[in-house]
Amino acid sequence: MSFDNVCKFLAEQYPQVFVKWLLDSEETSIRVLKTELNVNPIHADSVLFLRVGKRILHLEFQTEPKSKPPLPLRMLDYYIRLKRKYNYPITQVIIFLQKSNSEFVFKEQYQDENTIHKYRIIRLWEEEATSFLSEPILYPFAVLGKTESPQQILEEVATKINDIEEKGLQSDLMTSISILAGLKLDKNFIQSLLKEEVMRSSVIYQEIKKQGKIEGKIEGKIEGKIEGKIEGKIEEALNLIFKIINQHLGKIEKDLADKIQTLSLEKMEELTVALFDFDCLEDLELWLEYNS
Repeated sequence: MSFDNVCKFLAEQYPQVFVKWLLDSEETSIRVLKTELNVNPIHADSVLFLRVGKRILHLEFQTEPKSKPPLPLRMLDYYIRLKRKYNYPITQVIIFLQKSNSEFVFKEQYQDENTIHKYRIIRLWEEEATSFLSEPILYPFAVLGKTESPQQILEEVATKINDIEEKGLQSDLMTSISILAGLKLDKNFIQSLLKEEVMRSSVIYQEIKKQGKIEGKIEGKIEGKIEGKIEGKIEEALNLIFKIINQHLGKIEKDLADKIQTLSLEKMEELTVALFDFDCLEDLELWLEYNS
């Protein structure tokens, strides 16, 4: 599970907290919109849509500003589709988790010859870390906030989480923090403060373990099939890739299949593992664009 999807999980499970934070609203009529926007190329791995009363909150978490199409155009695209589908006022917020100097991290509007579209950006490294310590659901963001000592913030958060009596919440928060803190702190330091035995009951922890087991099996198969005589193994590697694609994503067009067949064996191995993180064929297309 990626950094941004951990954040999405928290927002889906505790939407009232995020509505209070981002809209300063006490609205209790909140619904997570699971309905897909039907027109491609929408891809919503780190995107969440909440209906808050008669308003739509479009919330997106990003670790890297890279996107295709670029984020400003994507935000306009989302806005138009949401407006057409629900016809409600829409608030759009992008939360960047990791410090970056990319222009897209500071660009809060899309503009071309005829159109200007504005949205909101939150750069966590500019938000005071202590501002996230008053609400347990927001603890995972504290270590990514503005502070002289992220280590001290993590220590304070770990102490607070140990005092939480609800075990499910405790394990989910501890797992979320252990993942997000990895963007800023040493893994060994994180593990010294957060107890793995507490995290084991977390939905997030179980998902990570499940994904790790799948990737381990796939990597084992790849190593066994690709090592040795290279020419004799290319066909086996391709068969494995196409089998996973057919089972996980569905039938692909010939041009995508041709691109896959031109990959090096090393890239085939990377693709086989990456496939399990894809939700649709668009993910495969984007991966091939960057890796072909």
